[in-house]
Amino acid sequence: MQKDKLFRRAALPSAALLGILACATLRPPAPPIDSVFDSGRTAFGFFPSAPEVSILSVWNNFRAMSAHADSVLIQQPVAWDDFRAGIDGQSARIEDIRGQVELAWRNGMEPIFVVDPLNGLNRREFSGLPPELAGAGFGHPDVRSAFQNQAVRMARDFHPRYLGLASEINTYADAFPEDFPNYLSLYRDTYRKIKMESPGTQVFVTFQWEDLYNLGVFAEGGGPGIQWDLIEAFEPELDLWVISSYPFAAFETAAEIPEDYYTPLLDRTEKPLAVAEGGFGSSDIPPFHGTPGDQVLYLNAVHDQLGGRLAFWIYLILDDFNMESYQAFLEAHGMGKDVETLRLFSTLGLRQRDGTPKPALAVWDGYREDAIRQTTPPAEAGL
Repeated sequence: MQKDKLFRRAALPSAALLGILACATLRPPAPPIDSVFDSGRTAFGFFPSAPEVSILSVWNNFRAMSAHADSVLIQQPVAWDDFRAGIDGQSARIEDIRGQVELAWRNGMEPIFVVDPLNGLNRREFSGLPPELAGAGFGHPDVRSAFQNQAVRMARDFHPRYLGLASEINTYADAFPEDFPNYLSLYRDTYRKIKMESPGTQVFVTFQWEDLYNLGVFAEGGGPGIQWDLIEAFEPELDLWVISSYPFAAFETAAEIPEDYYTPLLDRTEKPLAVAEGGFGSSDIPPFHGTPGDQVLYLNAVHDQLGGRLAFWIYLILDDFNMESYQAFLEAHGMGKDVETLRLFSTLGLRQRDGTPKPALAVWDGYREDAIRQTTPPAEAGL
């Protein structure tokens, strides 16, 4: 069995909103003067993935996140046709990103960006390649130019603090080791061009932690062991080390997460760390297990082991998904094969889909409030 057959990361909920948020463009407010990214504390956040695929659900989701988050992670696929020929053309993808940025600012949150060429529900394939590029990899000149041009355009238009260039790249490297050097050379060249456009932007790529560890559904021969070489291959053009982590793919319960599960990162690099996505389900969705208590233990593990080293911490979703809504959307767009994969992530929310809090939400809020309190001057805190 292919090791990612049962477990593929679900960035799709964010991508599913393409076109919806484009209809919600507002007159842009000014970006925040006092950025959370300058505060010296962890920025807590979520993917802007609404419980249902509707404009109202999107608006309500941004408003709900604002009470529990400092940031949103805006992860968008590549608009291949828009950017193959250059950087400056009109692009609905850029306008959709702009709409999400405006909604984030209006709700008191700041954006973190990832430009993602791969299918979030199947890391063995690219997302949305036009027919003439079917089967192409990172060595194809049109793939390289479109990916790089969109990333540089995002740096030019938004001057983001954080910009990721692909998600969970080690899962692609495992599947296509012969193409990984092509991605690495593309990353390095894109990194340099982003720095020319926006010197203050911190550039990264994310790594799937359970896969790096060779655990659970990702396990291959040789037993567990962290593949540091896949991260260190990007140095020195890696401004922070960023992982995703879904331990339910490796452990029956979150109680099995070792006390030193994440701590090897602390000694391996002195650079800032971040969690770009992750979570634990609150109910069993075979073949994986989960309970509300597992969510609490997962949050405790990340917090206790990585703590103050996190530049940002993104939990995948605030609210559970209404799978009937998402299934209808996916099937209508020819992606019905991805429904069952998405279902594996449908109860990762810290609230039920109707907004009812789960126990882990209070834990999340407590960690965020502690971080705010520790970085607030005494006079401002009223002390």
